[in-house]
Amino acid sequence: MTLSLNGIAPLPHLGVIRVEGEDAAKFLHGQLTQDFALLDLQHARLAAFLSPKGRMQASFIGFKCSATEVLLICSRDLLAPTLKRLSMFVLRAKARLSDASADYALYGLAGSAIESVAGGAQPAWTKADFGAATVVHLYPALGQPRAIWVAPATEPAPAGATLDTALWQWSDVQSGVATLTAPVVDAFVPQMLNYESVDGVNFKKGCYPGQEVVARSQFRGTLKRRAYIAHADAPMAVGAEIFAASDLEQPCGTVVQVAPAPGGGVDAIVSLQIAATQDALQVGAAGGVPITLSALPYPLLDDI
Repeated sequence: MTLSLNGIAPLPHLGVIRVEGEDAAKFLHGQLTQDFALLDLQHARLAAFLSPKGRMQASFIGFKCSATEVLLICSRDLLAPTLKRLSMFVLRAKARLSDASADYALYGLAGSAIESVAGGAQPAWTKADFGAATVVHLYPALGQPRAIWVAPATEPAPAGATLDTALWQWSDVQSGVATLTAPVVDAFVPQMLNYESVDGVNFKKGCYPGQEVVARSQFRGTLKRRAYIAHADAPMAVGAEIFAASDLEQPCGTVVQVAPAPGGGVDAIVSLQIAATQDALQVGAAGGVPITLSALPYPLLDDI
């Protein structure tokens, strides 16, 4: 589909966790899938918070505001339980966690808006500051650059053409980089959402909850599910089960993230058994909604 994604979209579905203190980065380094100990002021991190069994409890875009302050952007519906659970592990660390959603404004920048606001596109997870505002560059969608703009709520919004939030959410799906939400908590190890292929997992860092499961999936070749982009002509819900037409008894996948497609129907990120991708697929068993898969916009990191 050829569609121009240009403009600035408000992102009310996202929230912000602030982590402050001398040990802020060190604390996050010990809890999340990415390296925060070596994070500088020119980059951001995609990261996941896992259960001890390696299942994703939340996903974040994280970046440093200073040596002692880190902001984590996540789905607003997961913010409160995630903040509560993360805070349980602070113990003696010099770090304070709080809900800072009311303190910040978040906007998505797409296409030409990045040129006018941030001076042009940069590789994903590159970060730049413009006065009080921070711009984090994301994975593109349909060849169009994308970024997220974060600034104190007292700052004026970035100037430019308005992009509908629903269209931004569709571009999120088309980017193939999933944001975890409440219906699919505890459903996936990071590789089931391709997080190792989009810089969401660091295999060289120290221990964190669920690390052994993540490493075993990667290095012992036990990974059997991947994320894909799918389309359906009828609505589908996050968390819905996907079935192969040849086996309507056992689900082979899950709907992860959905958005209305501008050309009609619904597009989604889905997590599927690799072996099932050659079969006809549908959401729901008897009388289910057929789905079709399209190519991912990035290469997958080969299993080792």
